[in-house]
Order: sequence, then C-alpha cells, then structure tokens
Amino acid sequence: MATCSHIEAIKDVKIGEEGVCEECIRNGGEWVHLRTCQTCGVTLCCDDSPRKHMTKHFHRSEHPVIASAEPGKDGCGVMWIRRSSNINVICSL
Repeated sequence: MATCSHIEAIKDVKIGEEGVCEECIRNGGEWVHLRTCQTCGVTLCCDDSPRKHMTKHFHRSEHPVIASAEPGKDGCGVMWIRRSSNINVICSL
C-alpha cells in the first residue's frame, strides 16, 4: 500500500499521556474514545463522543493524521487520515 506525505512525515507516533480529552476536561464534558493529533500532539475525543472535539480540531487546524490514544492500549493501535470530511483508516500499528 502506498503512503502519502502526511504519513511519511511522522517519525514518532504521538500518544497523549494523561488519558483525557483536553477540551472535555476544560468544559466538564465526557468522552467515549481518545485520539491524538500527529501534527501538534493534542489529545481530544472521537466522533462517538458527544462534542466531537477532534473533528472540530481538524476543521480549525487542517491537521490530517490522528492516532488512537486509548489508555492501556500499547502503541495506539490504529491511525486515521482525514481528507475533507472523510476519515480513512490508513494503518494498524
């Protein structure tokens, strides 16, 4: 499978260390799953969560690659890349 320049640019997979959605903590929200942006390292909640903070981050920043940041899951497991509003699973780690 060919990779795109976004994936080739990732040298180390970033995973949030605290196991929380930074925005939900600030605003008293709840999350289902966590994702870490591979461009800036922010950890936010997924689209199954009520506030969908990672999607909002993508629309503000256009940072395209995210990785699962679920606590207790070594090596994050899965990465996604966003192209406009679509999300594609690109690799299992």
